[in-house]
Amino acid sequence: MTRSVLITGGTSGIGRAVAARFAADQAEVFITGRHADSVERTAKELGVHGVVCDATDPGQVAELGVRLGETLDVLVNAAGGLAGSEPAPADASPLEALSVQWQVSLAQNLLSAVLTTASVQDRFTSGGSIISIGSIGAERRGGSYGAAKAALAAWNASLSAEVGPRGITSNVISAGYVAGTDFFRGQMTDERHSALVHETHNKRPGTLDDITETVYFLASRGARHITGQTIHVNGGAFTTR
Repeated sequence: MTRSVLITGGTSGIGRAVAARFAADQAEVFITGRHADSVERTAKELGVHGVVCDATDPGQVAELGVRLGETLDVLVNAAGGLAGSEPAPADASPLEALSVQWQVSLAQNLLSAVLTTASVQDRFTSGGSIISIGSIGAERRGGSYGAAKAALAAWNASLSAEVGPRGITSNVISAGYVAGTDFFRGQMTDERHSALVHETHNKRPGTLDDITETVYFLASRGARHITGQTIHVNGGAFTTR
């Protein structure tokens, strides 16, 4: 039976890799992104459905729910990332500028998942899976980004209790350093790369496959009794102090 899969932030990085993984399994995949050109291009390249949607905008997220079919099997909340250079007003005080930064981080990394999940929650079938992409930054030096990811994990625990009686699981994947993405926006140096790899037990960076295969497992029949959890996928870096 063909599964229906929705992936937010599916035009690049982890989201795109997850979309490719489910598409290879012949699932009916929907990806979202904020920019029409990248959504259209990625959907064509992967052979999936593309929907332009800013997951932080309640109106756009409500319209997204209408675009999907009647049922949904898997939701992957992959939208998020470091807050960009969204400027505060020119006359903003330092505290006002700080407030803007934190609000952007919370919107991108927490509210996007909360809104999307709420908009499609009634479409889930028994046996469905909700998987949100978190970060090791939730526990270690994460600033506003890490705080938002920590809140994502806290929300996931309550969501799991809410949807569990319907046979739906909900988990967070706490990713460590993953090479092959533009997460650091060109700011990754050789020194920082080496330091992050050194923190791991297996002395290598994470890969997109590490994350996508964990997502795929959590959405499988073999993971039906795993819910309300934060799964650390970081090569042991989380335990390093």
